[in-house]
Amino acid sequence: MERIFEFLFKYPPLFFEQGDFTFGAPMSVRLWLIIAGILGAATVASYTIARGKSTVTDRGVMAGLRVLLLAVIIVCLLQPSLILSTVVPQQNFVGILIDDSQSMLLADENGEPRNSFINEEFASDESELLRQLSDRFALRFFRFSDVAGRIDSPSELAYGGTHTNLSRALDVAREELSGVPLSGLVMITDGADNDDQPLAESLVPLQAAGVPVFTVGLGEESIAPDIELGRIEMPRAVLEGSSLTVDAVITQTGFENSTVPLIVEDELQIIAEEMVELGPDGEPVVARIYFELEGVGPRRVSFRIPPQPGERVNRNNARSVQVEVRGEREKVLYFEGEPRFEVKFMRRAVEEDENIQLVVLQRTAESKFLRLDVDDGSELEFGFPTSREELYRYRALILGSVEASFFTYDQLQMIADFVSERGGGLLLLGGHGAFSEGGWQGTPVEEVMPVVLTSPSDDPQGFFAEVAVTPTPAGLTHPAVLLGVEQDQVRERWDSLPTVTTVNPISQVRPGATALLSGSGEQLALEQIVLAFQRYGRGKSIALTIQDSWLWQMHADVPLEDQAMKLSGNR
Repeated sequence: MERIFEFLFKYPPLFFEQGDFTFGAPMSVRLWLIIAGILGAATVASYTIARGKSTVTDRGVMAGLRVLLLAVIIVCLLQPSLILSTVVPQQNFVGILIDDSQSMLLADENGEPRNSFINEEFASDESELLRQLSDRFALRFFRFSDVAGRIDSPSELAYGGTHTNLSRALDVAREELSGVPLSGLVMITDGADNDDQPLAESLVPLQAAGVPVFTVGLGEESIAPDIELGRIEMPRAVLEGSSLTVDAVITQTGFENSTVPLIVEDELQIIAEEMVELGPDGEPVVARIYFELEGVGPRRVSFRIPPQPGERVNRNNARSVQVEVRGEREKVLYFEGEPRFEVKFMRRAVEEDENIQLVVLQRTAESKFLRLDVDDGSELEFGFPTSREELYRYRALILGSVEASFFTYDQLQMIADFVSERGGGLLLLGGHGAFSEGGWQGTPVEEVMPVVLTSPSDDPQGFFAEVAVTPTPAGLTHPAVLLGVEQDQVRERWDSLPTVTTVNPISQVRPGATALLSGSGEQLALEQIVLAFQRYGRGKSIALTIQDSWLWQMHADVPLEDQAMKLSGNR
């Protein structure tokens, strides 16, 4: 069809799409149209008034042919023209953006590395493509990977980038060439954008300026078989000896439903290893692995999957994470509103932990407090902190059975800010003065809680229930619930522990929160949320809704409160 069009109109359709169609006749087009209309009307009239043996159809056909011939003559007299704009040599600029990431060194099926195209077409003086581009345009070269910048020649490429940021590359090229006539950008890359910056935001200003972006893809679209170790979810700072739970995202092609080892190393020493069962091709799986870090100071923890049979690329089988292992004692403030066994057993739970200093403030009577393990006589001298400076000295805060009305509104807001802004941990224990029963609904602290508060019981004697506790599916893999046993023995261990009691009926967690322990009992209409946590702002909040967890400490080797405080302290 294009050949027929070109035969009839001399030029291909693309020229008509890009060019401007005009007429070169000396008179205006409107005057020519008036003349054509008069002549056409006269032609039709001459056949209309004609008499003879011809039929109406014959006269109509003859009139139509004459009008068509007249139209062709008029169009020719109008001198139709097609105006195409062309580039004046060396007056317009073209930006050439070249991927400088490590993956450009990978060899494809033909054995040639992906950067061989760059070397042949842009770094060689014998390149015909480079010669033709240079004859027509002023070329400007850019490199991009995790960073982007201007280079004088492709020979400066080092191919050492760790990932690809297409948006950053487009932004840098647009800013560098903003003061010159830019005909277009050519982006040469072997992979998709793997940065969080939205690509559309960088394309919009280029589209508004009428600058086209041409892409040149290198290499295979997918490499099979291949395993890639992706994102590692790990705290940035931990206490020495803390139990860490780390999630690693693994994607693969060609190893469907196989099992591979995930190895964790600290300074070339293997500290953990987990066998991971992979899913269907292309579907990522999240591998959870547990370990502890000993020794204080900055550490680089390495995660790797050994190269598997048939893998051509193994550079993406490893990741490293920088973490700060802190050995100083973290101060935790435990404020209890009434004398009860929780204080005694909470202190016992952490007394051998060198990394935690549990400072206790217990209300013994109206405006009278018992202070334990304070640094000096001035600490908490007037009760619960009244300023952010005083409260922010602590890494975590535990609130026992204390009613919300004890605090001023500023103190309640300060507690919420302690979690969201300071990044502290908040552990809320069950009791008569806790949660809804303590009037915490409608306070700034309610928003921090990982559980949903409901109206307190109408029963004058209050609510009371015995609870048999069991781990949730999420709890079965969390170190705060493992109690020092193997994962397959966790549920059996919890079943062996005695029942506990609660006076706070809570059956829902907030969106984004995670329930680790739940409970059931004859007095419970709904399943009780026993232990739940969530991230809130920069910190973390935890709810332990029972009132006598000390009963577990008489049976369990690893105290839950100790684990919960470490959970709130990890970042």
